[in-house]
Amino acid sequence: MSDISRRKALQVLGSVPAVAGLGWTGAEAAQVHQHAEQARQAAAAEGTAYTPKFFTKHEYETLRLLADLIIPADERSGSASDAGVPEFVDFMMIDQPARQTAMRGGLRWLDRECGERFGKRFVDCTTTERSAILDDVAWPKKAEEKSLTHGGRFFTLVRDLTATGFWSSKMGIEDIGYVGNVPVGAWTGCPDEVLEKLGVSYEGLEKWYETGSEAGN
Repeated sequence: MSDISRRKALQVLGSVPAVAGLGWTGAEAAQVHQHAEQARQAAAAEGTAYTPKFFTKHEYETLRLLADLIIPADERSGSASDAGVPEFVDFMMIDQPARQTAMRGGLRWLDRECGERFGKRFVDCTTTERSAILDDVAWPKKAEEKSLTHGGRFFTLVRDLTATGFWSSKMGIEDIGYVGNVPVGAWTGCPDEVLEKLGVSYEGLEKWYETGSEAGN
């Protein structure tokens, strides 16, 4: 999609608590990743592909392609499927039956829309054809203008699940450079580039505190 990238999805994830919005805590999302990764590794050890627990084979392949269009591989890290997002969503659907109908119905809608436009299913379309449909539903206002509201809601569901799955994975955490609670031996102050971006300086802060202190007295 021309308008959707990992950076754009990160903005969504940063502005909206995606995990909470889906009814999951960060710890629960991590647990889902653990189960999905265990299943993935077990399949790899047997020399077979991961077998979805909720999705059919066709639905799962559709989801995989869709997730990789939302978060493709770039110079920073791998794609959504590289991070185990399809497996993550598969386990999510098992534990969230309230969203199963919307997910399965949305995947069917996607194939039907592709059939009407291009005479084939989503998995059989070219990247350009897939992107053309997703560009029409990626933004709610545009989807409404094109009478594709249901498709827009489905895309939002998949986008949020994909973003949640990616940035709660090991790859996604490394992608944003999060290091967790790491002890700091010595505090040397805020980096100069950050101070410059904020338009402040330690000298200015000292004067502000002095002025405030005098006013208080």
